[in-house]
Amino acid sequence: MFLRLCVLILTLGVLMATAISAQDKETDKTKTTETKPDKNKPVDPANLTAEQVAESTVFVYGGILGRQNLTQIRKTTFERGKLIQTAADGRKNTANYERYVLRGETLDKEKIRLDQAFPDARFSLIYNNDKVYGLYNATVFTPREDASKAFQNQIWHSIESLLRYKENESKIELVKREKVMGVDYYVLELSDKQQRKTTYYVSVKSLRVMMLDYESDGIKYRRKFYDYNYAQGTLVPYRSVLWANDKEAEETTVGTVTFGQKIEENLFDVS
Repeated sequence: MFLRLCVLILTLGVLMATAISAQDKETDKTKTTETKPDKNKPVDPANLTAEQVAESTVFVYGGILGRQNLTQIRKTTFERGKLIQTAADGRKNTANYERYVLRGETLDKEKIRLDQAFPDARFSLIYNNDKVYGLYNATVFTPREDASKAFQNQIWHSIESLLRYKENESKIELVKREKVMGVDYYVLELSDKQQRKTTYYVSVKSLRVMMLDYESDGIKYRRKFYDYNYAQGTLVPYRSVLWANDKEAEETTVGTVTFGQKIEENLFDVS
């Protein structure tokens, strides 16, 4: 029964990819012609393309309307939760956080604000016009390079980057199928226009992203996702853990997340 469900999901993903491809060709006749999948041919889960896996994952996260649902529902995001950072010496720093997002056509046009309240400090990081700014007591400052890079990594090495690979004009490649600790994965590699690379481990069984890998400044990172649940009809992991060179660096737990509520643009003002 479950296998039939997976095949149905994959089939829908293929059909959605075909429809999207057809729409793109109608609006832009100058684009290279792509071969349409045969809708009458059964989908073989053992021999999928990168696009079939990615589009099926978009379908799983977005619901029956997939990408359209994600775009309409997630026009804005307000998220509140807890962040635990582990320093190199093992000390843990805990903060409450609030994240505000105004969705852009692409990730580089996104507006994101992360308010963090540590026991001894409160400050914000703001992503606007593809740049990172700091805000402390209404004063704009330039964040440390490592803090700025870590914030950008959260944005570009994320599930969102995979779900919006077409909008961002990123390239995807199905590297292999791999079994990790008994779990079977499709391994997808994504390269964005800035040549940032992220490797996604998509569960063959659920088509959810269970972990992702990337490298930054010579450090190998792995982020794992847990506690999946639905928020306003879209799929959200409520906990994630980041490892840096096999050492736990950060744990994020989402308390609440709301999509679509009004968010004032002046929250992202850095002028």
